[in-house]
Amino acid sequence: MRRDVSVGRTVAWILLFVLLIVTLFPFYWMLRTAFSDNTQLPGHPDSLLPVESTLGAFKRVLGLASIEEAQAQGGSGAAVNFWLYLRNSLVVATITTVCQVFFSAMAAYAFARLRWPGRDKVFALFLAALMVPPIFTTLPNFVLIKNLGLLNSFAGIILPGAFMTPFAIFFLRQFFLSINRELEEAAMIDGAGHRRIFFGLIIPMSAAPIATLAILTYINSWNDYFWPLLVGQQENVRVLTVALGVFRSQTPQGGPDWAGLMAATLIAALPMIILFLAFAKRITNSIGFSGIK
Repeated sequence: MRRDVSVGRTVAWILLFVLLIVTLFPFYWMLRTAFSDNTQLPGHPDSLLPVESTLGAFKRVLGLASIEEAQAQGGSGAAVNFWLYLRNSLVVATITTVCQVFFSAMAAYAFARLRWPGRDKVFALFLAALMVPPIFTTLPNFVLIKNLGLLNSFAGIILPGAFMTPFAIFFLRQFFLSINRELEEAAMIDGAGHRRIFFGLIIPMSAAPIATLAILTYINSWNDYFWPLLVGQQENVRVLTVALGVFRSQTPQGGPDWAGLMAATLIAALPMIILFLAFAKRITNSIGFSGIK
């Protein structure tokens, strides 16, 4: 039997389609600019298709074009050590993710499964920390890292986010609370201590939310810009997001190398796009299960 489509449903689908276009259009514009010839872009600002399609921007970013070729294509001709910046981003994002997920899982276990005086009050303080804007803690963290002599080092970039965050603890605690306490009591009867229960029971049963948290942490760490810019000025520790800003400042005589900048942005975002597409369903399910909106 054919169902009548209501006016409200039609309007909702139209609004959804419009929002989808608005959301995806910047990504399409990035692709269009990255595959365009930078010298021809100013003459076709309203073209929806790549202008004089070319892979020259990607060659400039990856260091495959000579200085003469780069300048002829509208680039600055300055060397961009893309692979070094990529390695630095991988190091920072990987170590930050591993440390933060591990320490947050231990803290979440203490808040969810252990009974100790003042537990709920301390957890309330952690929740209150969610309300503090990150910019408020940036200056104290910078002074501390400077006094420790860790400026322009991987340790200086990684340490502030390596231990735990209120969001990560809250996220995992919500799942740990849902685990049947009888399983934990049965393990204790068999002689298991808290360490064995944590590593042998809680962690294996929480693989899905831990994987979700790891993905979200990795994406946030990969995209972080302000903190690496403050403490990682030298090239040997510069990450991709900061390097893109430097690439933008290398303005050739004819104007910014927009094609090169968009190509670099696309290459930098590609690992995160693949990661999200591969685990999108798991991320959505785990966030919904944990009750976080």
